[in-house]
Parts: sequence; structure tokens; C-alpha cells
Amino acid sequence: MDYQTTADEFLAWLRTQIPLINHMGVKPLQYDGHSLVMAAELAPNINDKGTGFGGSLATIATLCGWSMVTLYRREQGFDNDVVIHTSELEYLSPITGDFAAHVSLPDAEALAVFDAKMAERGKGRLALEIEVRQQEKVALRLKGNYVAMEKKR
Repeated sequence: MDYQTTADEFLAWLRTQIPLINHMGVKPLQYDGHSLVMAAELAPNINDKGTGFGGSLATIATLCGWSMVTLYRREQGFDNDVVIHTSELEYLSPITGDFAAHVSLPDAEALAVFDAKMAERGKGRLALEIEVRQQEKVALRLKGNYVAMEKKR
């Protein structure tokens, strides 16, 4: 089965799988096969101080990394379960406008190790760093380990 998908098709599917994003003002994805940008509007993610709610920023960052791993595996022809295993969040500055999570795949060596583990054990871990930015200013940094695994049938 071919799991390759465009960014628009993936976002449409994602909206059915994680209904929360339908309330977060998520904009069309920007995906080039190596990096992903997941943008959202401030208005549905605002807190009592008029800035971006920390939980929303953490959600968009977590989801951006999860989506990157899912898209990467789909491009290889696999429909894996993906979970976040560990994460560390660093809040750096408040968000006062629309924002976007940015992630890129790690270097070729890290991908080769991940791919080998997936082939060998049906399970692999990929470390990603996601930044949530308002324009170019980094507001949140998430360092996370995502685990992909073969689906249990």
C-alpha cells in the first residue's frame, strides 16, 4: 500500500485523528520531505494574559514532531504507530501573534540508525528538536524522543 501523501492530504487525515487541532487554528502545513512547519493562529490559543497558552504551544510542538516522524515513515511506505516517549520543554518568550512549529529530520547517520532499528526490530527511536516561533523569534523549544513501531494487527 502506498502511504505517500501530500501535506494537504495528511492534514485532512490528521484532523480526523486528533480532533483537538480543529480548534487550534492550524494552517496548511509546509512540508518538503525533510522539514515541516505547522502554523497556528493566536486567537484560539490565547491565555488570560493575551499571549499564547503554554499548553497550546506544547501541543503544536509535540504534534509537529509526531507528524514529521509519521510523514517520514509514510514516504518509506510504512504506516507505523508513532508516540512521543520523552520530551523536555523550554519556554523562552511569550507569543503575541500567530506562531509556527518548525522541525527538520536529523542528519543522515541518525536516520540510518533509526531505519536499521525499524528494519531489525520493527521499532525505532528518533530524537527531534522542535522550535515554536513567532516570525523568527523562538518562543518554545521541545527536545523529544519519538518512537515508531509496527502496528499490531
